[in-house]
Amino acid sequence: MSVTEVPAPVTTPAPRPVHRLARWPVGTVAALVAAAHLAVAWRPGWFFDEALMLAIGRDHLDWGSADQPPVAPLLAALMDLVAPGNVLVLRLPAIAATAATVVLAALVARELGGDRRAQTLTAIAQGTGLWLAIGGHWTTPYTLEPVLWLALGWLLVRWWRVRDDRLLLAVGVVVGVGAQTKFQILLLAAVLLLSVLVLGPRTVLRRRHLWIGAAAALVIAAPTLVWQALNGWPQLRMGSVVASEAEFLYGGLSGVMLGMIAAAGVMGVPLVLYGLGRLVRDPALAELRYLALTAVVLYAFFSVTLGRPYYLAGLYGLLAAVGAVGLQRRREAGRRRLRWVAWPAAAVSAAAALAMMPLSTAMAAPEVGDAVAGATVAAYDALPAGQRARTAVMAESYIYAAYLDVAAPEDALPPALSSNRSYGYFPPPADDVDAVLYLGSTADELRPWFADVRPVGRAGDDATLWLATGRLAPWESFWPRLRHLDVQ
Repeated sequence: MSVTEVPAPVTTPAPRPVHRLARWPVGTVAALVAAAHLAVAWRPGWFFDEALMLAIGRDHLDWGSADQPPVAPLLAALMDLVAPGNVLVLRLPAIAATAATVVLAALVARELGGDRRAQTLTAIAQGTGLWLAIGGHWTTPYTLEPVLWLALGWLLVRWWRVRDDRLLLAVGVVVGVGAQTKFQILLLAAVLLLSVLVLGPRTVLRRRHLWIGAAAALVIAAPTLVWQALNGWPQLRMGSVVASEAEFLYGGLSGVMLGMIAAAGVMGVPLVLYGLGRLVRDPALAELRYLALTAVVLYAFFSVTLGRPYYLAGLYGLLAAVGAVGLQRRREAGRRRLRWVAWPAAAVSAAAALAMMPLSTAMAAPEVGDAVAGATVAAYDALPAGQRARTAVMAESYIYAAYLDVAAPEDALPPALSSNRSYGYFPPPADDVDAVLYLGSTADELRPWFADVRPVGRAGDDATLWLATGRLAPWESFWPRLRHLDVQ
């Protein structure tokens, strides 16, 4: 009589135990972060990228624009519908997203086995990051991006703990929404997949839910990707533009490299670095080593390509959580030399973050927008009534154009034009518009297309107002030639 062997059923490992969420301390940190941003967010004045989001959302909302997907402009437009011109209401989505990163970072620590103290330290490190201290209340894509990266990281770590494949479907949704917010999450997803292929756990690549989630991500992201394709992929050309600005803005390669580290904050930097080390060395985290490789690859890529110092902001909380839980493991093993360091470091980190916040108000001072808008309105009003009806208002850079659109009194000016960045992809004026009131350092881009270009006023120390008359060709024939992505 033969015995037929029955294969053992495939079972999913039992989830690792976790501590309860430290609701009160983590919630308190998140509330304090939100309160600090609210305290500075009410001040009048838009940061220029906020002004751009509002201008796009209010007047030119589409599935995409030259360098921005539609989520941030859509949120700006919705907030402006609720409270037109109210800068505090405009910034509420950004403040909510920044506070949410605190909770998500703590949730990552919890999934890793972090206790109340580890969760709280992670929340403080995330909440006192220097980049988010500056821009955590601006409704811009790069302020909304960290919460999406952290949500992705939390889903991946939770999947590692509980092996619930439904989480992989959620990963796809987050990537899709992230792509509609800022395109870098597609790079993050690609590097994550390659890192898993190199280091494992390769079993995740055989999960059907992962690829269904990937398909969902593509479906969600498709509208803005189609917009890019139909308009020649301007986003791909932004890399060289960003790199060309690095020397002036950050001091070149060294500034970008140091900035990407320092942006994590006084407490975040050591926790992030310690977390990276733990991912590499700790056998218990072997299946998460791909996260360390992902962080290192992205850091190298953004350094070599001279990206922005805030490009890694969405990874700080994840790595800090690993570091905070590592300190917990040391404490549990009886190594307590650092037990008196954490809380003073938290206080110093919070003080440093608070000290950075006034910088955001200086960068969003209303004087610049008010000055250029006021001078342009005055010059426009000085034109004869018949000529005003045939005159467009145009700016040399998207910054000036956005300020004209959001800072000028309602109906004081026609919608602003610019050949720069997103504005260059908006439709040109109708052909009955044969003159341009131009704001910029020089109006050379208009001289081949207008019979006369002459200065008519000043708008601050750096900008001149020019009047271009006698259009020599139809708008449609030369407008595409004017488009450019670099800020003059």
